[in-house]
Amino acid sequence: MPILSVFFGIIVRMWHDDHPPPHVHVEYQGFEAFVEIRTGEISEGRLPKKAAAIVKEWCLRHQGELLANWEHAQRFEPLERIPGADQDD
Repeated sequence: MPILSVFFGIIVRMWHDDHPPPHVHVEYQGFEAFVEIRTGEISEGRLPKKAAAIVKEWCLRHQGELLANWEHAQRFEPLERIPGADQDD
């Protein structure tokens, strides 16, 4: 599964041809969750509260890039890396 971003020990990935709604797979210190791109909310799994808040803010800030990657993934096209929350101003 391609890695889109890594920040603060959080790994964000996306599968090609994954099921809707548009989401990313997030891993952090043994926790795993599906996070919806449009809302930044966890739809499956669990993350610690602080990590979940960071991921939510990052998803909303990079929503356009994430949705573009989702469209590429549905067509089995290469995905673009996205700067991590540790690089956001």
